Amino acid sequence: MTRPIRAVLLAAAVIPLMFGVTACVTNTESDHPEGWYQVHPEPVPEIIAMLPDAVRDGGTLSIGTFPPFAPAEYKNSEGEIIGSDIDLAQGVADVLGLDLVVREQDFAMILPSITAGTLDFGASGFTDNEERRKRYDFVNYQEAGIQWATQPGNDITPDTACGRTVSVQRSTVSHTDDLTARNQACIDAGLPEIDVLAYPDGGTAATAVVLGRADAMSADSPVTQWAVARSDDKLVTTGEVFDGALYGWPVAKGSDLVPALAAALQNLIDEGYYEEILQMWGLEEGALPVATINGEEPR
Repeated sequence: MTRPIRAVLLAAAVIPLMFGVTACVTNTESDHPEGWYQVHPEPVPEIIAMLPDAVRDGGTLSIGTFPPFAPAEYKNSEGEIIGSDIDLAQGVADVLGLDLVVREQDFAMILPSITAGTLDFGASGFTDNEERRKRYDFVNYQEAGIQWATQPGNDITPDTACGRTVSVQRSTVSHTDDLTARNQACIDAGLPEIDVLAYPDGGTAATAVVLGRADAMSADSPVTQWAVARSDDKLVTTGEVFDGALYGWPVAKGSDLVPALAAALQNLIDEGYYEEILQMWGLEEGALPVATINGEEPR
């Protein structure tokens, strides 16, 4: 999941298709997963007291997000933005006694909007990395990596992909870093190159595997696991998760909002709401034991 700054993310979900396949992954999702419910944390006065006056007095917490990136954020059949990122942000807003305002923005515009002060933070699968930390602080809420998926019975793994066909979302780290490096390794070893099928979204990349157009797909691990879980047993993961990194909420560098967000997230963890949310979305594998700021526990 380690990925460079980019303007496009992944998405995956399952709906019936017309190609003789019972289910397939696309970038459209009808609703929440089965068994979903809205958690309702109580406001915590001592954490509310940590808020900057302008945020507390304003009464809202605004986030920028860029769907589709299921299961983190995507639109349901009514056009509402839902997902695990939204649920976690809502939980934090509840602890802080604030109303959550979800603003859809192009991914490339979220960080500049935070700098301009029109957003409080970003909730869109941002990887916390050193380059971004130069201008933003990150409240870390999940760990992920890159993971591949294939059809059951296919023996391909990330290390045996030379001469095979792999689908990916265009411009993601799986495309620009993972497959580029692996392809070069194939060339250096005198083996056939990987045939890379780059698509505009992750759902189409997953569909290519289901339909047999690609031997495997490479994507962020939460996206891959979501696609596999909803593929009607037509996809399985192959190989381990690798290149692990932290997802984080970017906030303006040095903002007094950062410790309040981290404390609110820690409250969700301590009270069990965090685990509930991740389990509903099938993301418990990436759960963090404590909320961190730029990868470190708050002092």
